[in-house]
Amino acid sequence: MIEEGDRVMCCLSGGKDSYAMLDILVNLQQRAPIKFEIVAVNLDQKQPGFPEEILPAYLDKLGVAYHILEKDTYSIVRDKIPEGKTTCSLCSRLRRGTLYGFAQKIGATKIALGHHRDDIIETLFLNMFFAGKMKAMPPKLLSDDGANMVIRPLAYSREKDIAEYAELKQFPIIPCNLCGSQENLKRAAVKEMLVQWDRDFPGRIETIFTAMQHTAPSQGVDREKFDFLALERNADAPLKGDVAESDLPAFDFVDIANNGHIDLDKAARIDVVSTYSPHS
Repeated sequence: MIEEGDRVMCCLSGGKDSYAMLDILVNLQQRAPIKFEIVAVNLDQKQPGFPEEILPAYLDKLGVAYHILEKDTYSIVRDKIPEGKTTCSLCSRLRRGTLYGFAQKIGATKIALGHHRDDIIETLFLNMFFAGKMKAMPPKLLSDDGANMVIRPLAYSREKDIAEYAELKQFPIIPCNLCGSQENLKRAAVKEMLVQWDRDFPGRIETIFTAMQHTAPSQGVDREKFDFLALERNADAPLKGDVAESDLPAFDFVDIANNGHIDLDKAARIDVVSTYSPHS
C-alpha cells in the first residue's frame, strides 16, 4: 500500500478507527525499511457541538504535521436532505470531494482512510440488499478520475480489535452526531445482523471475508465479468479430469480400481436395451 517516498494524507475524523490508523502508521513509519511522509487532515464540517480543540491538541502532542479544513457541509446536507432521511450518502460525497481536492493541493500520493474489515463486509451486504450489486470496498483504490490513490490500512483488521486498541491507547474519541448516531440506518441494521451472526455462528464473518478474496466470475451470472452465453462445447476435446454426471454413460463404465475414471473401451461396447420417448 505504501511505497518509498510516498506522502500519505491520513484522514482523521476523531473516531476510533482513524485514530488507530494514524497511530499505526506513525509507528510503522519509525520501523519500515522505506521512508514516507505522513500528513494528518481533518475536515471540520461545522456540525453543531463539534469540539474543535481536541484534534489540534492531540496532533500537536503527537508531533504529526496536520491541516484542519473548514467547510460547512452540515448546512448543505440539512438543506438538501428532508428531515428524518439518511444524510450519510450526501455527507460522504461532499467530504470525499473536499478531501480528494486537498490531497492534490498538498501533493499527497496516497489518501489513507480508516475503513476496517467490518466496514467492508457491511458495504458488501448493503450493496447486495439495497443496490443489487456485488460491490464492497477494496484495500487499495484508484479514484475514477485517476488522480488519487486511496488506501485502507485497516482493511484486514476486525472492528472489535480496533475498539480494544483504542481503549488501550485512550484516544480522545469524538462522537459523530450527524450520521453515525441516526436511527434506522440501513448500515446499522446490517451491522446488527453481522454481530448476531458472529455471536451465533463463530467463524462465519471470517469465512465471508475469505470468500470475498476468492471470487470466481466463471461461476457467477454477471455477463460483463464472464460471458457464459458465448461458451461453446468442444465435442472433440479429450476426456479428462472430473466428468459431469450428465456425461457419464452409466456407472458400469466407471473403473473403480482406476480412481473412478471412465473405461472408454467398455463404454464403447454398450448395448442400448431400450429407449423412451414421451411422444411415442
